[in-house]
Amino acid sequence: MSCFLCNSSVGKKLVMSLSGCFLVLFILFHMSMNLTAIISPEGYNAICAFLGANWYALAGTVVLAAGVLVHFVYALLLTLDNYRARGAQRYAVTAKEPGVSWSSKNMLVLGFIVVLGLLLHLVHFWSKMQLVELLGRHTNSLGYSPADGAALIAFTFSKWYNVLLYLVWFAALWFHLTHGVWSMFQTVGWANDTWYPRLKCLANLVATLVFAGFAAVVVVYFVKNGCTCC
Repeated sequence: MSCFLCNSSVGKKLVMSLSGCFLVLFILFHMSMNLTAIISPEGYNAICAFLGANWYALAGTVVLAAGVLVHFVYALLLTLDNYRARGAQRYAVTAKEPGVSWSSKNMLVLGFIVVLGLLLHLVHFWSKMQLVELLGRHTNSLGYSPADGAALIAFTFSKWYNVLLYLVWFAALWFHLTHGVWSMFQTVGWANDTWYPRLKCLANLVATLVFAGFAAVVVVYFVKNGCTCC
């Protein structure tokens, strides 16, 4: 099994699909949690306190990090295999994808942008929340409690350049998901003439829901709290 998952193209795509499915589910959960910050900042902070440096939150963080690493490493492996096999062309799919041709040809580039956005997000939030608790501190570098996620959101998105960077990140994620969600099902053989339009619609729906949910929090807090130009 390990050889199949590491050496076979089908096995690698299967790992990509499973890890991608896990990450999509987490993204939907994270988006839902973030939307709470619009409805009730107090409720959002209660969730942040629940998901602090507790053992279950730490275990979840480790699993999530492993999922991201596996997904990214296998994306690189598949890309290298594709270049070796057919030069600069990407690996073939079993159904035509006229609506996502650009994203399907630039998944690795989009993936790099998504990873860079994730690193920025870790600097802005994780390093000032869960990491602060792990270090045994009661306040972060901004003077906020590590459980005061609403205040951290308000501070981060009062700056126009952070809003712009995050919207670019979300846009890259949208393009990545329009192909990635469809590709998960294509790997298991569902991308035939009957299922392709449905899966394409599902991929666009999930991608748009994710983009709209995350962007709503950024824009609402930016408008609500005003902008800071520096």
